[in-house]
Amino acid sequence: MTTLPAANEPAPNDTEAPAEPVILRAERITKRFGGLLAVDDVSFGIPERTIVSLIGPNGAGKTTYFNMLTGLYRPTEGRILFDGRDITRSRPDVITARGVARTFQNIRLFGALTAIENVMIGHHARMRAGVFGAVLRPPWVRREEKETRERARDLLKYVGVKERDHDRLATQLAYGDQRRVEIARALASSPKLLLLDEPTAGMNPQESAVLTDFMRALRDDLKLTILLIEHDMKVVMGVSERITVLDHGRKIAEGDPAEVRANPAVIEAYLGKEG
Repeated sequence: MTTLPAANEPAPNDTEAPAEPVILRAERITKRFGGLLAVDDVSFGIPERTIVSLIGPNGAGKTTYFNMLTGLYRPTEGRILFDGRDITRSRPDVITARGVARTFQNIRLFGALTAIENVMIGHHARMRAGVFGAVLRPPWVRREEKETRERARDLLKYVGVKERDHDRLATQLAYGDQRRVEIARALASSPKLLLLDEPTAGMNPQESAVLTDFMRALRDDLKLTILLIEHDMKVVMGVSERITVLDHGRKIAEGDPAEVRANPAVIEAYLGKEG
């Protein structure tokens, strides 16, 4: 029988709501699409400066939950608090400006733009120039654009994109580099919370291991909190300090990697019942 990979180092034995300060708290979130109950009364807390995973079989409601946290969907019931503020009904751009950034399972770069231009777009939420500044381009706007370009270049270097590729079209880059550009674009908005949707999708084991180390560096270097959806259980068990498991829209388990790996409900959800 297939087994889930072992955790690297178990976190403290605590399956209750985390005692640490939380940067995001979702309270009794439900989402209905007509007669379909996609997420059913799920509460969830993310401690500051941790790496937390949201996992579950296909169709468990993970991406729907992500989309509610980032404002693409609004919950049918419940509320979402980020950094002490209620963002339940906020627009995606408002949530981004408050410090939440994300990547997508299917890479969503602007193919007609270069890598550096894609990252500059991510910085838009922090720029002061509006329509007036963009049209008249006074000196302070030109200075801001120069600083934004320099920051974008620094971020591309930080995530591992070679300098010779910074001015290439995003569609001309290798798949792994496109992933890195997408992460750099998310970082350009100076987030406090970074949501990664299937970040290792399409990567080989060596590339996945590199990205796992990079997630730890993001947390430690930039003092970020990271929430990821991920199907690669080796990555999940290796990098997560806390894991929440959804199945058919409901939360069936939550805890540190060792607890989740041994949870009978999780084993059944992934492997099915024996006999």
